[in-house]
Amino acid sequence: MYVTVAGTRKKVKEGLTLPELIELEKVETPEYVTVSINDEFIDADQRAETVLKDGDAVEFLYFMGGGC
Repeated sequence: MYVTVAGTRKKVKEGLTLPELIELEKVETPEYVTVSINDEFIDADQRAETVLKDGDAVEFLYFMGGGC
């Protein structure tokens, strides 16, 4: 099956879980990353049971503080 990760289409195994994708993508500080699948945010407590489906679009978002 295929999923799109940060705009890049990738072939992955059927039944891939979100934690497995995070590991495959070598996401830095995964405990601080926000994940969206098909433009819907995934709660941190739902990550473990989230299974990706063919055609899903996944984005890893890092929020940074700053300003004056």
